[in-house]
Amino acid sequence: METAQTIKVLIADDESIVRKGLRSTVPWQKYGMEVVADAPNGRKAWEAFLVHQPQIVITDIVMPEMDGIELSRKVKGAAPNTRIILLSCHRDFDYAQQGMKLGASGYLLKTAFEDEELEGMLEKFQKELAVPAPVVSGESEANGERLSHLLYAWLNGHSDKFINEMQKRSEEEWRFDGQPVYVYLIKTSGCEGAWLDLLKDAVYDGRQLCERAVIPFGEERFYWILPESHIDAAESLLVEKKSASAKLQWAKRGPLTGAEERLQAFLSLHKEAELEKAYGVSATDWPDPIWKAVKLLYDHPAAEWSVSDVAGQVGLSRSHFSILFKKAVGESFVAFQYKRKLKLAYGLLKDTTLTMQEIAERTGLGDSKYFSKWFKRCTGQTPSHYRAQQKDGVSRTE
Repeated sequence: METAQTIKVLIADDESIVRKGLRSTVPWQKYGMEVVADAPNGRKAWEAFLVHQPQIVITDIVMPEMDGIELSRKVKGAAPNTRIILLSCHRDFDYAQQGMKLGASGYLLKTAFEDEELEGMLEKFQKELAVPAPVVSGESEANGERLSHLLYAWLNGHSDKFINEMQKRSEEEWRFDGQPVYVYLIKTSGCEGAWLDLLKDAVYDGRQLCERAVIPFGEERFYWILPESHIDAAESLLVEKKSASAKLQWAKRGPLTGAEERLQAFLSLHKEAELEKAYGVSATDWPDPIWKAVKLLYDHPAAEWSVSDVAGQVGLSRSHFSILFKKAVGESFVAFQYKRKLKLAYGLLKDTTLTMQEIAERTGLGDSKYFSKWFKRCTGQTPSHYRAQQKDGVSRTE
Protein backbone atom coordinates (compact mmCIF):
# COMPACT_ATOMS: atom_id res chain seq x y z
CA MET A 1 0.00 0.00 0.00
CA GLU A 2 1.35 3.42 -0.97
CA THR A 3 1.87 5.93 1.79
CA ALA A 4 0.90 9.55 1.24
CA GLN A 5 3.77 11.89 0.47
CA THR A 6 4.67 14.45 3.11
CA ILE A 7 3.26 17.91 2.38
CA LYS A 8 6.10 20.45 2.38
CA VAL A 9 5.75 23.79 4.18
CA LEU A 10 7.83 26.98 3.89
CA ILE A 11 7.70 29.73 6.55
CA ALA A 12 8.81 33.30 5.80
CA ASP A 13 8.96 35.98 8.51
CA ASP A 14 11.60 38.50 9.51
CA GLU A 15 10.99 37.82 13.20
CA SER A 16 12.90 34.72 14.29
CA ILE A 17 10.59 34.21 17.25
CA VAL A 18 7.64 33.82 14.88
CA ARG A 19 9.50 31.31 12.69
CA LYS A 20 10.69 29.28 15.66
CA GLY A 21 7.26 29.43 17.27
CA LEU A 22 5.50 28.08 14.20
CA ARG A 23 8.09 25.35 13.74
CA SER A 24 7.89 24.13 17.33
CA THR A 25 4.27 24.62 18.41
CA VAL A 26 2.27 23.42 15.40
CA PRO A 27 1.73 19.62 15.25
CA TRP A 28 2.86 19.35 11.64
CA GLN A 29 3.02 15.54 11.60
CA LYS A 30 -0.66 15.38 12.56
CA TYR A 31 -1.46 16.90 9.17
CA GLY A 32 1.14 14.92 7.21
CA MET A 33 3.31 18.01 6.87
CA GLU A 34 6.93 18.99 7.34
CA VAL A 35 8.54 22.44 7.50
CA VAL A 36 11.31 22.09 4.92
CA ALA A 37 12.69 25.65 5.26
CA ASP A 38 12.19 29.01 6.91
CA ALA A 39 13.45 32.36 5.72
CA PRO A 40 13.95 35.84 7.25
CA ASN A 41 12.94 37.78 4.13
CA GLY A 42 11.07 37.43 0.88
CA ARG A 43 14.12 37.06 -1.34
CA LYS A 44 15.49 34.12 0.63
CA ALA A 45 12.01 32.64 0.84
CA TRP A 46 11.72 32.76 -2.97
CA GLU A 47 15.11 31.06 -3.31
CA ALA A 48 13.99 28.38 -0.84
CA PHE A 49 10.73 27.93 -2.74
CA LEU A 50 12.60 27.20 -5.98
CA VAL A 51 14.76 24.61 -4.21
CA HIS A 52 12.10 22.80 -2.14
CA GLN A 53 8.86 23.37 -4.15
CA PRO A 54 6.62 23.39 -1.02
CA GLN A 55 2.86 22.98 -1.38
CA ILE A 56 2.18 25.44 1.46
CA VAL A 57 3.78 28.84 2.10
CA ILE A 58 3.14 30.78 5.32
CA THR A 59 4.45 34.32 4.95
CA ASP A 60 4.51 37.61 6.77
CA ILE A 61 3.36 40.52 4.62
CA VAL A 62 5.90 43.20 5.59
CA MET A 63 9.44 41.85 5.16
CA PRO A 64 12.75 43.25 3.89
CA GLU A 65 14.19 42.56 0.42
CA MET A 66 10.83 41.35 -0.93
CA ASP A 67 7.48 41.67 0.83
CA GLY A 68 4.94 38.89 1.25
CA ILE A 69 2.72 40.25 -1.52
CA GLU A 70 5.49 40.11 -4.11
CA LEU A 71 6.53 36.68 -2.82
CA SER A 72 2.93 35.47 -3.18
CA ARG A 73 2.78 36.84 -6.74
CA LYS A 74 5.96 34.98 -7.70
CA VAL A 75 4.84 31.75 -6.02
CA LYS A 76 1.43 31.82 -7.68
CA GLY A 77 3.04 32.58 -11.03
CA ALA A 78 5.31 29.54 -10.71
CA ALA A 79 2.87 27.15 -9.02
CA PRO A 80 -0.78 28.28 -9.02
CA ASN A 81 -1.91 25.43 -6.75
CA THR A 82 0.38 26.40 -3.86
CA ARG A 83 -1.58 27.26 -0.71
CA ILE A 84 -0.53 30.57 0.84
CA ILE A 85 -1.34 31.83 4.34
CA LEU A 86 -0.56 35.48 5.00
CA LEU A 87 0.50 36.65 8.45
CA SER A 88 -0.36 40.27 9.09
CA CYS A 89 -0.76 42.96 11.70
CA HIS A 90 -3.88 45.15 11.86
CA ARG A 91 -2.22 47.91 9.87
CA ASP A 92 -1.51 45.49 7.00
CA PHE A 93 -5.15 44.78 6.18
CA ASP A 94 -5.02 46.49 2.76
CA TYR A 95 -1.99 44.40 1.86
CA ALA A 96 -3.82 41.28 3.05
CA GLN A 97 -6.63 42.08 0.65
CA GLN A 98 -4.08 42.34 -2.18
CA GLY A 99 -2.79 38.92 -1.22
CA MET A 100 -6.26 37.41 -1.25
CA LYS A 101 -6.80 38.78 -4.76
CA LEU A 102 -3.59 37.03 -5.82
CA GLY A 103 -5.02 33.73 -4.62
CA ALA A 104 -3.88 33.44 -0.99
CA SER A 105 -6.01 30.94 0.93
CA GLY A 106 -6.34 33.06 4.03
CA TYR A 107 -4.68 35.46 6.43
CA LEU A 108 -4.08 35.45 10.16
CA LEU A 109 -3.47 38.38 12.49
CA LYS A 110 -0.16 37.65 14.19
CA THR A 111 -1.24 39.46 17.31
CA ALA A 112 -4.49 37.58 17.79
CA PHE A 113 -4.82 34.27 15.96
CA GLU A 114 -5.66 31.09 17.86
CA ASP A 115 -3.91 27.78 17.23
CA GLU A 116 -7.25 26.28 16.19
CA GLU A 117 -7.59 28.83 13.40
CA LEU A 118 -4.28 27.88 11.77
CA GLU A 119 -4.81 24.18 12.35
CA GLY A 120 -8.24 24.41 10.75
CA MET A 121 -6.60 25.74 7.59
CA LEU A 122 -3.94 23.02 7.68
CA GLU A 123 -6.57 20.31 8.06
CA LYS A 124 -8.41 21.71 5.03
CA PHE A 125 -5.18 21.81 2.99
CA GLN A 126 -4.36 18.23 4.00
CA LYS A 127 -7.68 17.01 2.58
CA GLU A 128 -7.30 19.04 -0.61
CA LEU A 129 -3.70 18.06 -1.25
CA ALA A 130 -4.31 14.38 -0.52
CA VAL A 131 -6.60 14.15 -3.57
CA PRO A 132 -4.50 13.18 -6.62
CA ALA A 133 -4.65 15.82 -9.33
CA PRO A 134 -5.61 14.75 -12.85
CA VAL A 135 -2.54 13.56 -14.72
CA VAL A 136 -1.79 16.09 -17.43
CA SER A 137 1.49 16.23 -19.30
CA GLY A 138 3.33 19.19 -17.88
CA GLU A 139 2.18 18.45 -14.35
CA SER A 140 3.76 15.01 -14.15
CA GLU A 141 6.66 14.62 -11.79
CA ALA A 142 10.14 15.14 -13.19
CA ASN A 143 12.80 14.22 -10.63
CA GLY A 144 10.31 15.18 -7.93
CA GLU A 145 9.41 18.53 -9.52
CA ARG A 146 6.62 19.36 -11.92
CA LEU A 147 7.64 20.13 -15.45
CA SER A 148 5.97 23.52 -15.16
CA HIS A 149 8.31 24.35 -12.26
CA LEU A 150 11.34 23.27 -14.28
CA LEU A 151 10.27 25.43 -17.20
CA TYR A 152 9.64 28.44 -14.97
CA ALA A 153 13.02 28.06 -13.25
CA TRP A 154 14.84 27.71 -16.59
CA LEU A 155 13.17 30.69 -18.25
CA ASN A 156 14.00 32.84 -15.22
CA GLY A 157 17.63 31.71 -15.02
CA HIS A 158 17.38 29.68 -11.80
CA SER A 159 17.99 26.13 -13.06
CA ASP A 160 18.89 24.21 -16.23
CA LYS A 161 17.05 20.99 -15.33
CA PHE A 162 14.39 21.71 -17.94
CA ILE A 163 17.00 21.28 -20.71
CA ASN A 164 17.65 17.64 -19.78
CA GLU A 165 13.95 16.99 -19.34
CA MET A 166 13.17 18.41 -22.78
CA GLN A 167 15.86 16.22 -24.34
CA LYS A 168 14.46 13.13 -22.62
CA ARG A 169 10.84 13.81 -23.57
CA SER A 170 11.74 14.72 -27.14
CA GLU A 171 13.28 11.26 -27.49
CA GLU A 172 10.40 9.46 -25.77
CA GLU A 173 6.78 10.59 -25.23
CA TRP A 174 7.09 13.74 -27.36
CA ARG A 175 8.76 11.99 -30.28
CA PHE A 176 5.48 11.88 -32.28
CA ASP A 177 6.80 9.25 -34.70
CA GLY A 178 9.59 11.57 -35.78
CA GLN A 179 7.28 14.33 -37.02
CA PRO A 180 8.31 17.99 -36.73
CA VAL A 181 6.45 19.72 -33.90
CA TYR A 182 5.01 23.14 -33.14
CA VAL A 183 5.14 24.84 -29.75
CA TYR A 184 2.15 27.04 -28.93
CA LEU A 185 1.90 29.59 -26.14
CA ILE A 186 -1.77 30.02 -25.26
CA LYS A 187 -2.63 33.22 -23.32
CA THR A 188 -5.92 33.16 -21.43
CA SER A 189 -5.75 36.49 -19.56
CA GLY A 190 -9.29 37.88 -19.30
CA CYS A 191 -10.89 34.60 -20.38
CA GLU A 192 -13.42 32.85 -18.20
CA GLY A 193 -12.48 29.48 -16.74
CA ALA A 194 -9.16 27.81 -16.05
CA TRP A 195 -6.55 27.09 -18.72
CA LEU A 196 -7.33 23.37 -18.59
CA ASP A 197 -10.94 24.00 -19.60
CA LEU A 198 -9.73 24.85 -23.08
CA LEU A 199 -8.32 21.37 -23.64
CA LYS A 200 -10.41 19.08 -21.48
CA ASP A 201 -12.43 18.18 -24.58
CA ALA A 202 -9.52 18.64 -26.96
CA VAL A 203 -10.99 16.65 -29.81
CA TYR A 204 -11.66 18.24 -33.18
CA ASP A 205 -13.23 16.42 -36.12
CA GLY A 206 -12.66 13.18 -34.25
CA ARG A 207 -8.98 13.89 -33.63
CA GLN A 208 -7.54 13.75 -30.08
CA LEU A 209 -5.25 16.78 -29.82
CA CYS A 210 -2.40 15.53 -27.62
CA GLU A 211 -3.70 16.81 -24.31
CA ARG A 212 -0.76 15.14 -22.63
CA ALA A 213 1.76 17.60 -24.11
CA VAL A 214 0.63 20.62 -22.09
CA ILE A 215 2.80 22.66 -19.69
CA PRO A 216 1.04 25.21 -17.44
CA PHE A 217 2.87 28.50 -16.90
CA GLY A 218 1.19 30.51 -14.17
CA GLU A 219 -2.53 31.07 -14.16
CA GLU A 220 -2.90 32.78 -17.53
CA ARG A 221 -0.56 30.97 -19.92
CA PHE A 222 0.25 27.45 -20.99
CA TYR A 223 2.47 25.83 -23.58
CA TRP A 224 1.16 23.16 -25.94
CA ILE A 225 3.39 20.86 -28.00
CA LEU A 226 1.81 19.34 -31.10
CA PRO A 227 3.00 17.21 -34.01
CA GLU A 228 2.70 18.77 -37.44
CA SER A 229 -0.20 16.48 -38.37
CA HIS A 230 -2.37 18.06 -35.63
CA ILE A 231 -1.82 21.72 -36.49
CA ASP A 232 -4.83 22.31 -38.75
CA ALA A 233 -7.17 20.76 -36.20
CA ALA A 234 -5.56 22.74 -33.36
CA GLU A 235 -5.90 26.03 -35.24
CA SER A 236 -9.57 25.28 -35.96
CA LEU A 237 -10.18 24.51 -32.28
CA LEU A 238 -8.48 27.73 -31.14
CA VAL A 239 -10.44 29.86 -33.60
CA GLU A 240 -13.65 28.21 -32.41
CA LYS A 241 -12.75 28.91 -28.76
CA LYS A 242 -11.81 32.51 -29.57
CA SER A 243 -15.25 33.11 -31.07
CA ALA A 244 -16.65 32.46 -27.60
CA SER A 245 -13.86 34.21 -25.68
CA ALA A 246 -12.44 37.12 -27.67
CA LYS A 247 -9.50 37.72 -25.28
CA LEU A 248 -7.96 34.32 -25.99
CA GLN A 249 -4.59 34.74 -27.73
CA TRP A 250 -1.89 32.42 -28.96
CA ALA A 251 1.45 32.39 -30.73
CA LYS A 252 3.42 29.48 -32.13
CA ARG A 253 6.83 28.46 -33.40
CA GLY A 254 7.55 25.66 -35.84
CA PRO A 255 8.10 23.34 -37.53
CA LEU A 256 10.80 22.20 -35.07
CA THR A 257 12.85 19.07 -35.56
CA GLY A 258 14.96 18.69 -32.42
CA ALA A 259 15.12 19.37 -28.68
CA GLU A 260 17.37 22.42 -29.15
CA GLU A 261 14.92 24.03 -31.56
CA ARG A 262 12.08 23.36 -29.10
CA LEU A 263 14.04 25.02 -26.30
CA GLN A 264 14.62 28.08 -28.45
CA ALA A 265 10.91 28.17 -29.25
CA PHE A 266 10.01 28.22 -25.54
CA LEU A 267 12.53 30.99 -24.93
CA SER A 268 11.37 33.08 -27.89
CA LEU A 269 7.67 32.76 -27.01
CA HIS A 270 8.37 33.62 -23.37
CA LYS A 271 10.37 36.74 -24.23
CA GLU A 272 7.65 37.91 -26.62
CA ALA A 273 4.93 37.37 -24.00
CA GLU A 274 6.94 39.23 -21.35
CA LEU A 275 7.48 42.07 -23.79
CA GLU A 276 3.75 42.28 -24.51
CA LYS A 277 3.05 42.29 -20.77
CA ALA A 278 5.66 44.98 -20.06
CA TYR A 279 4.35 47.42 -22.67
CA GLY A 280 0.69 46.44 -22.86
CA VAL A 281 0.80 45.65 -26.57
CA SER A 282 0.97 42.62 -28.84
CA ALA A 283 2.97 42.06 -32.01
CA THR A 284 -0.09 42.97 -34.08
CA ASP A 285 -0.46 46.39 -32.41
CA TRP A 286 2.78 47.80 -33.84
CA PRO A 287 4.31 47.67 -37.34
CA ASP A 288 6.73 44.78 -37.65
CA PRO A 289 9.91 46.95 -37.69
CA ILE A 290 8.84 48.69 -34.47
CA TRP A 291 8.03 45.40 -32.75
CA LYS A 292 11.46 44.06 -33.79
CA ALA A 293 13.12 47.22 -32.49
CA VAL A 294 11.47 47.05 -29.06
CA LYS A 295 12.24 43.33 -28.85
CA LEU A 296 15.88 44.10 -29.67
CA LEU A 297 16.03 46.55 -26.75
CA TYR A 298 14.31 44.06 -24.46
CA ASP A 299 16.63 41.18 -25.39
CA HIS A 300 19.80 43.27 -24.87
CA PRO A 301 19.12 45.49 -21.83
CA ALA A 302 22.78 46.41 -21.25
CA ALA A 303 23.44 47.51 -24.84
CA GLU A 304 23.56 51.23 -25.60
CA TRP A 305 21.66 51.42 -28.87
CA SER A 306 21.55 54.60 -30.92
CA VAL A 307 18.61 55.45 -33.17
CA SER A 308 20.80 54.73 -36.22
CA ASP A 309 21.91 51.36 -34.81
CA VAL A 310 18.36 50.13 -34.27
CA ALA A 311 17.06 51.59 -37.52
CA GLY A 312 19.75 49.66 -39.39
CA GLN A 313 18.89 46.46 -37.53
CA VAL A 314 15.24 46.64 -38.65
CA GLY A 315 15.95 47.80 -42.20
CA LEU A 316 14.77 51.43 -42.07
CA SER A 317 16.46 54.78 -42.52
CA ARG A 318 17.08 56.79 -39.35
CA SER A 319 14.45 59.43 -40.17
CA HIS A 320 11.78 56.94 -41.29
CA PHE A 321 12.37 54.83 -38.19
CA SER A 322 12.15 57.83 -35.83
CA ILE A 323 8.86 59.01 -37.34
CA LEU A 324 7.34 55.51 -37.39
CA PHE A 325 8.50 54.76 -33.83
CA LYS A 326 6.92 57.89 -32.34
CA LYS A 327 3.69 57.34 -34.25
CA ALA A 328 3.39 53.71 -33.11
CA VAL A 329 4.68 53.97 -29.53
CA GLY A 330 3.55 57.50 -28.71
CA GLU A 331 6.96 58.84 -27.66
CA SER A 332 10.40 59.32 -29.14
CA PHE A 333 12.97 56.53 -29.24
CA VAL A 334 15.19 58.39 -26.74
CA ALA A 335 12.33 58.90 -24.26
CA PHE A 336 11.35 55.25 -24.61
CA GLN A 337 14.93 54.15 -23.94
CA TYR A 338 15.08 56.21 -20.76
CA LYS A 339 11.79 54.83 -19.46
CA ARG A 340 12.87 51.27 -20.25
CA LYS A 341 16.16 51.69 -18.42
CA LEU A 342 14.41 53.29 -15.45
CA LYS A 343 11.93 50.44 -15.19
CA LEU A 344 14.78 47.93 -15.31
CA ALA A 345 16.69 49.87 -12.64
CA TYR A 346 13.62 49.93 -10.36
CA GLY A 347 13.32 46.16 -10.60
CA LEU A 348 17.02 45.46 -9.99
CA LEU A 349 17.11 47.77 -6.96
CA LYS A 350 13.94 46.31 -5.48
CA ASP A 351 14.31 42.60 -6.20
CA THR A 352 18.08 41.96 -6.12
CA THR A 353 21.11 42.61 -3.95
CA LEU A 354 23.31 43.64 -6.89
CA THR A 355 25.77 46.45 -6.26
CA MET A 356 25.26 49.85 -7.90
CA GLN A 357 28.12 49.08 -10.29
CA GLU A 358 26.49 45.80 -11.34
CA ILE A 359 23.14 47.54 -11.89
CA ALA A 360 24.85 50.28 -13.89
CA GLU A 361 26.38 47.62 -16.15
CA ARG A 362 23.11 45.72 -16.57
CA THR A 363 21.21 48.85 -17.54
CA GLY A 364 23.91 50.07 -19.91
CA LEU A 365 24.54 53.20 -17.84
CA GLY A 366 28.30 52.94 -17.46
CA ASP A 367 29.59 53.17 -13.89
CA SER A 368 27.91 53.48 -10.50
CA LYS A 369 28.65 57.19 -10.19
CA TYR A 370 26.90 58.07 -13.44
CA PHE A 371 24.06 55.65 -12.69
CA SER A 372 23.40 57.32 -9.30
CA LYS A 373 23.32 60.80 -10.84
CA TRP A 374 21.06 59.63 -13.67
CA PHE A 375 18.65 57.85 -11.32
CA LYS A 376 18.38 60.88 -9.04
CA ARG A 377 17.78 63.18 -11.99
CA CYS A 378 14.95 60.91 -13.20
CA THR A 379 13.30 60.18 -9.84
CA GLY A 380 14.36 62.87 -7.37
CA GLN A 381 16.01 60.33 -5.05
CA THR A 382 19.23 58.34 -4.98
CA PRO A 383 19.11 54.64 -5.87
CA SER A 384 20.30 53.79 -2.35
CA HIS A 385 17.39 55.71 -0.84
CA TYR A 386 14.91 54.00 -3.16
CA ARG A 387 16.28 50.55 -2.27
CA ALA A 388 16.12 51.33 1.46
CA GLN A 389 12.48 52.40 1.15
CA GLN A 390 11.60 49.17 -0.65
CA LYS A 391 13.24 47.07 2.04
CA ASP A 392 11.24 48.93 4.69
CA GLY A 393 8.04 48.24 2.76
CA VAL A 394 7.35 51.97 2.50
CA SER A 395 7.66 53.18 -1.06
CA ARG A 396 5.57 52.24 -4.05
CA THR A 397 7.26 54.70 -6.41
CA GLU A 398 6.55 52.66 -9.53
